[in-house]
Amino acid sequence: METITLNQTETQPGTRTVQRTNHKPGNEGFNRTALDNVFTLLKLTFVIVPVVAGIDKFTNLLTDWEKYLNPSFAGLLPFSGAVFMKIVGVIEIVAGILVFSRPSVGGLVVAAWLAMIALTILASGNYLDIAVRDLVMAISAFSMSRLAKFSQSH
Repeated sequence: METITLNQTETQPGTRTVQRTNHKPGNEGFNRTALDNVFTLLKLTFVIVPVVAGIDKFTNLLTDWEKYLNPSFAGLLPFSGAVFMKIVGVIEIVAGILVFSRPSVGGLVVAAWLAMIALTILASGNYLDIAVRDLVMAISAFSMSRLAKFSQSH
């Protein structure tokens, strides 16, 4: 439900200016600070997570990343899965840095990257929960990219 408020002011004797204000209930608490806070949280997430995951491709402390590699895809590679994961790690680190420096572009890169990973995992038929998680993260990265255009803290 939308409420319309008409404000009348007299600019010159005998004339009136009517200003129409559209107000949607529920927007009372919205302000620029809230937008900036959401944007900053998403930006930090998409800087830190890709960089940490990228570094871990070299150490495998968080997980054995090769197990997420689609076996059909791994068979097409001209090198081992371990080498491929290190290449992926470098790309993820660069993507995180890109989000830090140019969030509107970096967010799109991370969103596309995560969507490709999710589709590859879905195609393998394994780790479907991880694929869903990556798709949700892709949507979040895309949203962060869009918010960058409106936030003052980018």
